[in-house]
Amino acid sequence: MTEMDELRRVMRATERADGLDIADIMRRGRRLRRRRRIGAGVAAAVATVAVAVGVGAVTTRPGPPDLPAGEPVATASADTPPPTPTAAPAPTEAPPRPLGTVVDSGIRYGADERVFFMVPVDVPQLPRVTIGLVAGRRAPDGRLTSDFLVNDVSGSDRRPGFHEIGYDQQRVPTDASIPTFGYFVGPAARIVGTVDGRQVEARLVRWSEDPEVVIFWFDPTTLTPGIPLDGITARTAQGRRL
Repeated sequence: MTEMDELRRVMRATERADGLDIADIMRRGRRLRRRRRIGAGVAAAVATVAVAVGVGAVTTRPGPPDLPAGEPVATASADTPPPTPTAAPAPTEAPPRPLGTVVDSGIRYGADERVFFMVPVDVPQLPRVTIGLVAGRRAPDGRLTSDFLVNDVSGSDRRPGFHEIGYDQQRVPTDASIPTFGYFVGPAARIVGTVDGRQVEARLVRWSEDPEVVIFWFDPTTLTPGIPLDGITARTAQGRRL
């Protein structure tokens, strides 16, 4: 209903035999305008609250749960010193667990020595790959450090022939560079690599847990660490190529 319709209704309701009651019409008109102003104000207030709640839902986080009556609430002030941070414990790395005898290469890095040893590995979806070969160091107190691990990424770790070969990834010789190394499965008595048209012979030791597994490495004085081999062969004691 419009304001004019309301005014006409008031005029009809107040019409008397001797004419219109002008005073009553004015009073009702004032009340009508007040109701409209109040209604508009309430609608605006409701809209404002709705906006405030909507923003609060995005920008605020729920506060702490209500405390029982009478329980004090801890508050921070400018005089309260910040809590002292607690240092997290430094992570510790478990020492490698060798399988079988640790092989000494004869290569020294100060007091440490370069060693090679097998370790257990767990490769998802490859149940026949259970060992890997580590190039590590052994300190004078016997503590072992793992520097580089190679293991198969398919098939079986005991299939005949060469397996993964490790190269120094830095490609820049340092005092602790890792010599090229790997292992071969089979009756190998000699392992010879080829690089830049020349042949270099590896040193080798049979693994104490399986004599068919031959651990080999190239001395840094004959093959600079980080230089890939052009080819590699294994031969029996009779010179037959494997």
